[in-house]
Amino acid sequence: MTKVRIKLASIDIGALNPVITSIKEITDRAGAVMRGPIPLPTRKLKVTTRKSPCGNGTATFDKFEMRVHRRIIDIPAEDRILHPIMKLQIPRSVQIKIEMKD
Repeated sequence: MTKVRIKLASIDIGALNPVITSIKEITDRAGAVMRGPIPLPTRKLKVTTRKSPCGNGTATFDKFEMRVHRRIIDIPAEDRILHPIMKLQIPRSVQIKIEMKD
């Protein structure tokens, strides 16, 4: 049976969790078995910059970090599940990728 793999990524975990719960509610209403959400390792993007605008002076640095949270969900490829998922209102900060798997 073919499956659909949904990959979700976001820098805002607060926006990611409601999307996952709404996908879970859709699959529960359809009576299908959902596998996941499987958390993938969080990517930590770090940038270190000098505080002083001219580059001289004391060695003080600003450190910035952005975390990218990723999840994978596997569901069966059925029209009654995929159609409501396609109509979901997904925030801009959440990136979604839907793939067909065998």
